[in-house]
Order: sequence, then C-alpha cells, then structure tokens
Amino acid sequence: MKKTATVRKHVSKRATRRDLNAELREIIADVKAGKWARKTQFTRRADGNWRRRIVLSDGTVEKDEIVPATDWALAARAGTGLSQAQFAKLIGVSLRTLQEWEQGRKRPSGPAAALLRIVARDPEVVGALSH
Repeated sequence: MKKTATVRKHVSKRATRRDLNAELREIIADVKAGKWARKTQFTRRADGNWRRRIVLSDGTVEKDEIVPATDWALAARAGTGLSQAQFAKLIGVSLRTLQEWEQGRKRPSGPAAALLRIVARDPEVVGALSH
C-alpha cells in the first residue's frame, strides 16, 4: 500500500508541472505558422518504385528507403501527395486502417485493393473521388 501511495504522489507532482493546454496551444500555433517536426517526402523513380524520405525539421534524414510500386497503399498515397489522414478520408477508411496497410500489418480487401491499384497507377483519379 505504501508503494502505491508513493506512486500516486509522484504522478500528481509530475502532472502539476506540465501545462498541457499551453503545450497544445503552442503546437497549434506552430502548425498554423507552417512549422513541422517531421515531413515525409515521396519521389517517383524511373523504375516505377517510390523513394520515401522522412526528414526532421533540422534537416536530419530519419529514414530513406525505396518503396516498391507493388506496395499499393503507400504507392497510391505517395502519388497523390496527400497526408495519411487526408487520403484515408478520401477513400473512406479509417486512418488506423491505412496505417496498418502501409506498415504491412494488414492487407486491403478485394475492393479496397482494387481502388488502391487504380490510384497507384493513375493518381489523378483521386480528383474524381473528391467530388
């Protein structure tokens, strides 16, 4: 029991030191000002694959990899230039589902896979989806 009381006391002390509202306001102000902490850049390669670079705001490259054109979820989104949230909303799936597809933990079902292949081959088709 004494250990639990010590943990609660420690947690409450730590919680009083942070002003989460102030932190959120600062983050929102940074976003509105165009500041970012991490940015993903996609570049189409001559062989049809995609190069994905994740760059931190200080210019440090966090990740630099080649994504095969057959990775339909990532290739489709890369071609559109949309964020994960924007692309997920556009194709009618949850953000979590899109993340699972892109990270290879799940595979899209038949109709979703077909849509992703179409968008990956012709990213301009998303214009028709948004109307």
